[in-house]
Amino acid sequence: MTIEEVIGLVRPNIAALEAYSTARDDCGDKRPEIFLDANESPYDNGLNRYPDPHQKALKARISAIRKISPESLFIGNGSDEAIDLLFRVFCVPGKSNVVSIAPSYGMYSVAAATNDVEFRTVMLREDFSMDTEAMLSACDGQTALMFICSPNNPSGNIFPKEQIETLLRSFRGIVVVDEAYIDFASSPSLVPMIAAYPNLVVLQTLSKAWGMAGLRLGLAIADPAVVAMMSKVKYPYNINVLAQKMALSKLSEETVKAHVAEIVGQRFRLVKELSSCPSVKKIYPSEANFLLVEFDDADAVYDRLVDEKLIVRNRSRVRGCSNCLRITVGTPSENDRLLTLLGVRQDTPSNGVESLGGRHVRVTRKTRETDIVLELDLDKSGTSSISTGLGFFDHMLDQIPHHGGVSLLVKAEGDLQVDEHHTIEDVGIALGEALDAALGSKLGIGRYGFVLPMDDCDACVLMDFGGRIDFKWQVQFSREMVGDVPTEMFSHFFQSVGAGAKCNLHVFATGENDHHKAESIFKAFARALRMAVSLTPFPYELPSSKGTL
Repeated sequence: MTIEEVIGLVRPNIAALEAYSTARDDCGDKRPEIFLDANESPYDNGLNRYPDPHQKALKARISAIRKISPESLFIGNGSDEAIDLLFRVFCVPGKSNVVSIAPSYGMYSVAAATNDVEFRTVMLREDFSMDTEAMLSACDGQTALMFICSPNNPSGNIFPKEQIETLLRSFRGIVVVDEAYIDFASSPSLVPMIAAYPNLVVLQTLSKAWGMAGLRLGLAIADPAVVAMMSKVKYPYNINVLAQKMALSKLSEETVKAHVAEIVGQRFRLVKELSSCPSVKKIYPSEANFLLVEFDDADAVYDRLVDEKLIVRNRSRVRGCSNCLRITVGTPSENDRLLTLLGVRQDTPSNGVESLGGRHVRVTRKTRETDIVLELDLDKSGTSSISTGLGFFDHMLDQIPHHGGVSLLVKAEGDLQVDEHHTIEDVGIALGEALDAALGSKLGIGRYGFVLPMDDCDACVLMDFGGRIDFKWQVQFSREMVGDVPTEMFSHFFQSVGAGAKCNLHVFATGENDHHKAESIFKAFARALRMAVSLTPFPYELPSSKGTL
């Protein structure tokens, strides 16, 4: 469709509407010093003047972040305002209809009912994939809008770009793609497609990844002519002074990237750990900051969590989501609590991560099997004090500060009278959590690292602190024990470190002497760590072509 055809879809009375002109519009680009035009209070208290009706400063900042023109950006009082305005601009009450996928975000149907517009739903398939032919078949000559939430709420899945393009080419109306959760997705936004498809409107929000749900700021990105129509219909001062100022102060890309990386890492972690929960039947793939999880008895699980003062969203009454809870990904400690209440974690850890300034942290981890205090400083070289009750394990851990150029203090007491498993595993988890906390936003780090030969052994440790978790171990030991450590526990230790640190960790080693082989792996890990956490003079802040870790 051409933009002229798109504007031809606008309700005739809206197309002919003359927008309300505010007092500030009358003076154009001139910058007065005395304001006697809007009947405001003349006494300055920071709030006595009306807000900028066009949000110029905020639009300029968001446009720079999203790499779009300010003329293509509409800022609403939450995405709900943008949704409502699309109904008011393109739908004739009592005559038009809209088509939406289902299950999906509930406000589409509420806005339809409010505007006296028929709301038609097309059920997603059992795996929550979309049937584009069914979507088009649901349309007729009076269908004005089509709503697709991607990543979808509550299912969490993202729809292929090719499917959206099919709808944009075939549907003679406005396709609204709601990207409220796009910051958490591995697929890019569809915003660049607007240039080729002027009948595309993309909704985004500052409520999710940007952490401003309390400010109620939603975005609609579209062809400037469509944005102009929406702006003509909106209330003149729809975004108040405080919301505009606060949003400008909170628009930190560095903070958002760090938070998104942690949330995505925790999402992977929840998928892995919830998979072992006896009451969980299915976890649906998610590209958002939540998981849709099917339980044996979702109502019972929901009630139990609420009794423990933890609330999730019960979606069991939504068609297609029987016995499903939608679980938002929280902080690591909040997720710990969730997993404990669901019986995934049998221990009730009294854990804490304490920042000691800079990249210096202390992790306290206490379970029924172990009591660990681990202190890590990435910027203090070589200091170590290791005590785990396992002499050879202490010797191996001591290679990390010595060859990694970091400071590491470990005091661990565990149930060694049972076996070595819990002590080695929990020290690995604590070290991984300390690495993750010490790295923080990961700005300026080398990110990657590897590799070391030692006597008869070659050890290669590939490391990537990109926020994804993957573990590979290609090492063969001929002995059952080296010193007082079972050789099978070395892989378990490094897997625990990688999971806690949210990093890819691949370990390869060959050689004849098992003592040397183990030592070469720990030394190679330390050298890899030294490279990966070093602050490097790269010409970018984050070592990622995508701009996020």
